[in-house]
Amino acid sequence: MTSPTLDGLDLLRRVLTSRVYDVAVETPTMRAAQLSARLGCDVLLKREDQQPIFSFKLRGAYNKMVALSAEERARGVICASAGNHAQGVAYSAQRLGVRAVIVMPATTPDIKVGAVRARGAEVVLHGDSYSDAEAYAYTLQAERGLTFVHPYDDPDVIAGQGTVGLELLRQVQADTFTVFVPIGGGGLIAGVAGLLKQLKPGVRVIGVEPDDSDAMTRSLAAGERVRLEQVGIFVDGVAVKQVGAYTFDLTRRYVDDVIRVSTDEVCAAIKDVFDDTRAIMEPAGALAVAGLKRYARTHDVQGETLVGLTCGANMNFDRLRHVSERAEIGEQREAILAVTIPERPGAFLAFCEAVGGRAVTEFNYRYAPRDDARIFVGVQLGRPEERAALITSLEERGYPVTDLTDNELAKVHVRHMVGGRAPEAEHERVLSFEFPERPGALLAFLTRMQAGWNISLFHYRNHGSANGRVLAGIQVPPPDEAAFGAFLHSLGYPHHEERENPAYQLFL
Repeated sequence: MTSPTLDGLDLLRRVLTSRVYDVAVETPTMRAAQLSARLGCDVLLKREDQQPIFSFKLRGAYNKMVALSAEERARGVICASAGNHAQGVAYSAQRLGVRAVIVMPATTPDIKVGAVRARGAEVVLHGDSYSDAEAYAYTLQAERGLTFVHPYDDPDVIAGQGTVGLELLRQVQADTFTVFVPIGGGGLIAGVAGLLKQLKPGVRVIGVEPDDSDAMTRSLAAGERVRLEQVGIFVDGVAVKQVGAYTFDLTRRYVDDVIRVSTDEVCAAIKDVFDDTRAIMEPAGALAVAGLKRYARTHDVQGETLVGLTCGANMNFDRLRHVSERAEIGEQREAILAVTIPERPGAFLAFCEAVGGRAVTEFNYRYAPRDDARIFVGVQLGRPEERAALITSLEERGYPVTDLTDNELAKVHVRHMVGGRAPEAEHERVLSFEFPERPGALLAFLTRMQAGWNISLFHYRNHGSANGRVLAGIQVPPPDEAAFGAFLHSLGYPHHEERENPAYQLFL
């Protein structure tokens, strides 16, 4: 079957005749003074977080719904979403007097469920993931005769998002500039790039994806849409397993490049936007700024005009502690190291003298009756390149060092667990799990386990998202390996082994 396409001129016509301003506002494009000074470029932020629902999603949702026939509106609309699209559909339905049903995962935080219900929409909670909610939404659509409002893969939705590009042409004074756009399903970048390339082809458009949710990057490399088996959970606003058919085609034709960034870089970008605006972006809202920074540094650009779309600010407050922990690492202002020191009096002092005048941000240690001790230490850096110099300096003084700065297990779990190893825990399997963040998830895990398997290690911290992250050690005798594999399969939680991870081997 031929994939659907949207002609560039047709997209332009749709954008120019869209009705988003019935509900949306023309958001400002403001200069980020501190970020501009640091990067040596003119950095502008397109503040889509200032929409009535604090996200650009209102544009596309309303443009789709206002174009429905009277008969389609009378039947009502339905969508699946855990966040901003849900609020866009609910807001639009309220303004248009249309019945709206929003299917959300049961793991959706109460603050988002409440925001949708406050707009008068019917909320149906189903499943643990967006995929579960989407499948059920299509079932309800068929049963109730509702009209489905897709979050990204629809010409009217794409055109609504494309109005962001029109505003940029009015607001950015530079003759040439580069726009950085977050990518989830691709609706925003398809609309913005398609519009800009029709009216000002010299403008560069660069997409930005998290490195653990990179469906567009992989699809472009493969020349066809790729479906990911698993996506990261931190930048949840763009956690899409497969991009749209329309959006893939438009991105392939009109987007100049797509780059990927890490969770730590996103956290650093949230802090950067806050420093310049005092506004707090959600992770997806700061994604473009993270990509902008990476592009400026890797391409060594100076004096150029760089525009980042800050696309949303629906942040759960309890995620901020996680963001603050990771921001310094993302900006490469902190090194996380495992260092072996002698287990004797005076060793701490000698190590601190070796670190020199740098501030120690974290220091974890537990006594064990051995010749050597392993410490988990954070050290503040003045410049990113200082990390390699610090490690070299410590090694020259005789300290074995393992760099854990980019080790996810170390940053999520080990830094909060340092305090003892358990060599007596025979046949220990160590796995990282993603649990649905809802009552009963841990109980389901424990009740499915075979009685003879002992939990030898367990660590969990709430990060304010729909999924919890758990590190578990389970003692599985060799004859039970097949049964354990069947247990993991039946559990259905994303997981991976950690026994070879140096952070586990050094500290746990």
